[in-house]
Amino acid sequence: MPKDNPKVSLDALIPREAFEVQGQQSQMILNNIPMIQIRNLEQKDFFYPFLRKPDFQRETNEWDAQKICDFIESFLNGDLIPAVILWRSDSGYFFVIDGSHRLSALIAWINDDYGDKNISNKFYDGYITEEQKNAAQEVRKLIKDKIGSYQDYESSTQHLDKIDQKTLERARNLGSLGIQLQWVGGNASKAADSFFNINQKAAPISPTEMRLLKARNKPNGVAARAIMRSGNGHKYWSEFSQDKQDKIEKLAQEIHQLLFEPKLKNPIKTTDVPMVGNLSTSQKNEFILEFVNIVNNIEAENELDLNDDPTGENTVKFLTNCQKLAQRINTNDPSSLGLHPLIYFYTHDSRYRVGSFYGVVSLVLHLGKNKSYDKFIKCRKDFEFLIWQHDDVVPQIVSKSSAVKAREKVKDFYLTIVEKLTQGVDRKNVMKEIIAEKTFGSLKIKSRVNTNETQSKTFSRETKAAAFIRDALPKVQRCKICGGYLHSHSISIDHKTRKEDGGLGNLDNAQLTHLYCNTTFKN
Repeated sequence: MPKDNPKVSLDALIPREAFEVQGQQSQMILNNIPMIQIRNLEQKDFFYPFLRKPDFQRETNEWDAQKICDFIESFLNGDLIPAVILWRSDSGYFFVIDGSHRLSALIAWINDDYGDKNISNKFYDGYITEEQKNAAQEVRKLIKDKIGSYQDYESSTQHLDKIDQKTLERARNLGSLGIQLQWVGGNASKAADSFFNINQKAAPISPTEMRLLKARNKPNGVAARAIMRSGNGHKYWSEFSQDKQDKIEKLAQEIHQLLFEPKLKNPIKTTDVPMVGNLSTSQKNEFILEFVNIVNNIEAENELDLNDDPTGENTVKFLTNCQKLAQRINTNDPSSLGLHPLIYFYTHDSRYRVGSFYGVVSLVLHLGKNKSYDKFIKCRKDFEFLIWQHDDVVPQIVSKSSAVKAREKVKDFYLTIVEKLTQGVDRKNVMKEIIAEKTFGSLKIKSRVNTNETQSKTFSRETKAAAFIRDALPKVQRCKICGGYLHSHSISIDHKTRKEDGGLGNLDNAQLTHLYCNTTFKN
C-alpha cells in the first residue's frame, strides 16, 4: 500500500473562535467587502487579525506540499480560484465557512510559516513535532525551487528591470488580483448549517473528524483533542476553570509522551521504540479517539449518548484513566507491567500493529478488572515467545473487521494463550491447539518471508529493520522474576534476598526486574 505524502499543518494560521453563542449579525451583507487582496493576509493588515474558524472546524492539515505549491502557483498565474465563503459575527470576526485551506495556504506563503515559524510557534506554545517541522521544510523547499517566496516577490518590485518576464507578470498579478468573497447572511445557527452543508458536499469531512466535531463538548472528544496536540494548540477546554485547564494540559502532555516518545526513526536501530509507531495525522487522530473510548468503556456507536462536560470534571477523569492505563503498560510507575513495545506492538520487520495495541489495552483492562495480573505474570515468558513468533496471527484476526472492532477477539486470543499455558500445555503446542479449535476463524501459521529471494542489490527499509531486530533482541535483558523482556523505560532493581530477610544493598544481591514484578507480584 503506497504511503501518503506527509500533510502540512496550517492549523495555526487562522485561529478558532466559538460563534454558536453569538446573536444576529450587526452588519448588513452589502457592507462587507467583495474581495480580499494579498496584502490583506499580512499580519499587520486590518483584515487578517480578525479572521477566525469556527471552533468545531476540522484541523487545517489535509494538504500536502505539492497541493499547497500548486495552489499558490495558480493564484500567482491568475487562474480562477473558487470564492471563499465568510460569515461576519456581531463581535466583528470574519468566520471562514468554506476555504480555510485556500486562505491558510496563502497566509503561510505570505508569512513564511508552514506550521513551524512564529505564528505556529505561538499557537502551539513552542511544541512543534519533528513530523510537522519536516513537512514544513518540504513545502518551503518546493516553493523556493518552483515559484519563489513571497519575500522574493516583494524584493523584486524594487528591481523591475532586472527580473525575468514570468516573475514580472506574477508580481503584477499580486498587485491586482484577489480572492472573491461570498458572505453568508443570518445568525450563528444558519452559519453553522451552511458550514456543515458545504463541507459535506464539496470536501467531505472524514468520519473521525465528524465524530470529533460532534463530540466537541463531550469528555471523550475534548480528551482526545488534548492528547492529539500534547495539551497545546487550540484550547477546546478554555471554558473550564483554570485548575481543570491545567490538569487537562498536564495529563494530555504526559499521555502523549508515554504513547509517542521516543520518536520512531526508520529503519530502526534501537530496541527503545515507542508504544505507538509512526502514523499519519488522520490515523493518529483516529487512534487517539479510539484509545480514549476503549479505556473509558465508550463504544463508538454510543458516543453521542455521552453527556456534555460543561465543567471539565469528566474530561479530567477520562484523561486520568488513559494516563493510568499507559502507565500500566510501560513506564517507570510502580504499577507498570513493562510490556516491551517491540514484542507486543511491532512485527519482525518493524511494522506497527494497531490491532495488537487495541488488543493489549483490552487485555490489560480485563486483567485489572478480574485481578488476574499474577496469572499472566506466571506464564509471561512463554506468552511473549508465542506472540512474537506468531506476529502474523493478530492481523489475521483483525483482517475481517476493523482494528477497534476486533479488539475483543484479539484480547480473547491473548487470554486463550494465557489459559493454555496455565493449564500446562507446552508452548510448542499452544498455537496448534488454537488453530485446530477454530475459535478465531481459519488461522494459518505463516512461514517467514525469505529475504534472500529478492533480486534487488539494495536492502529495503524492512530488511534493515529485520536484521537489526534479529541480532538485537537476543541481547535484551529479561526480568529475573518472570523471564519477560525488559524495556529501558520500565526497569526496577530488586533485592534477591528481601531487606526484611536480611538482604543487603550490594551488587550480588541486585537483580533487574519489571516494576510490577518487584513491587506487587513478588510480595
